[in-house]
Amino acid sequence: LQAEVWGFSRAVAADVEALVELGVTASVVESPISDLKLDALGVTREAMLERIRKAVSFAAGEGVTVAYFGVDSTRADPDFFARAYAAAVEAGAKEVAVVDTLGIATPEAVAELVGRTVEAVGPDVPVHFHGHNDFGLATAAAVAAVKAGARWIQGTINGMGERAGNANLLEVALALDALYGVGTNLRLDRARDVSERVRELSGYALEPWKPLVGETLFRRESGAVASQFHDPPSIEPYSSELVAAERAIVLGKKSGIDSIRIKAAELGLDLSEDDERDLLAAVKARGAEKRGLVTDEELADLARSLHD
Repeated sequence: LQAEVWGFSRAVAADVEALVELGVTASVVESPISDLKLDALGVTREAMLERIRKAVSFAAGEGVTVAYFGVDSTRADPDFFARAYAAAVEAGAKEVAVVDTLGIATPEAVAELVGRTVEAVGPDVPVHFHGHNDFGLATAAAVAAVKAGARWIQGTINGMGERAGNANLLEVALALDALYGVGTNLRLDRARDVSERVRELSGYALEPWKPLVGETLFRRESGAVASQFHDPPSIEPYSSELVAAERAIVLGKKSGIDSIRIKAAELGLDLSEDDERDLLAAVKARGAEKRGLVTDEELADLARSLHD
């Protein structure tokens, strides 16, 4: 849960008191710290620092473990950023989050800012990273944050969120595990099931080529790739077993003779070499005609028609 410190008042105190009554022991306390945000609100830097101190100390005094969240961190003046986070920690914040509110930071910039924050707050204050995907860099930025010392990544399933969404926790976990050897608490073998469930409940669709959870991730239409289907490491960036996905050959205008042979064996079709060549020609023609994939049922019909 979180308390927003856009203006410290009795309302903020009431929010914290409500958290305590509910038995909540940890909360985010957030405030804007970029000059762009402060100017839009008509609040000076010094006034915001005082609000940060009051809100964090009040919550900490009530026994709430506070994570300070500086809104628009990546567009804040570096010196004021340092002052705001120092004020929060001095007031009792036990954790802090570096926040790329508008998704404008490059991975290199995130690494630099997170690294600076880790050094400033010391080893006893965990640093989080909260990123958005407005430039398509949220996953890369999150990985860079971890490499720079962030202990927590804030994000969502499927990257859902306002505007271009947030860092996709599933993609971040996959990249950290498979490319950097950094383990997480997420079970990648459940990632696709969780992604599908969230989509069902939320009522939206994802691109079929979406990393990790996309429908086409381990499906192969290309005939050149089908000829290597028996050797998964030669055609897959990571094992389908890692994310509990099914490997499959699909047929269409890009299929080759090995595609036909694999599918025929899968469906129990008994074909001669001439049949395989004729069926491949028929599959390519059907795929081009419908501008899509040829289904198993259509393949069986085409195979029967070879001898009609």
